[in-house]
Amino acid sequence: MHRTDFSRMDCSIARSLPVVAEPWSVLVLRDVHVGIRRFEELRQDLGVSRKVLAERLRHLVELGLLEAESYSERPPRHEYVLTAKGNDFIDVLLAIAAWGDRWTAGEAGPPTLYRHHACGQVTHVEPHCAACGEVMHAGDVEVESGPGAEPLPRSSTHGVERRA
Repeated sequence: MHRTDFSRMDCSIARSLPVVAEPWSVLVLRDVHVGIRRFEELRQDLGVSRKVLAERLRHLVELGLLEAESYSERPPRHEYVLTAKGNDFIDVLLAIAAWGDRWTAGEAGPPTLYRHHACGQVTHVEPHCAACGEVMHAGDVEVESGPGAEPLPRSSTHGVERRA
């Protein structure tokens, strides 16, 4: 089966799809973040087949989101840890969790709480503007071409400089 190569698209969202659009990868990253780092522990927690988990771990290591650290030579065993790139992706998962808590948690409430180390309070993630600190929502931003964008023909932009 031929898959579209999103890495060549002129869009950061499209380029992120190989990680975000595969549910097992996202759940593996979530588990590693909370301290579940060994193959059998991950397999048991996720209920995923050995084959799928091995493929996902290999893919996440290749993408540079995880590193495999050896903890046994005989038999060879690895523990998986987040890289800096992987830790940055956890911020994306926290934003997804906030959306899920609002729209999918149901009457029982969120299944997981997030306590902020700095203030000790249970909270949720909200995107803030890095320049002014204000809370940011989709309606608060305009999308413009960035320095890495390839120019679009003027007739195809429909009044927008560049799509996200």
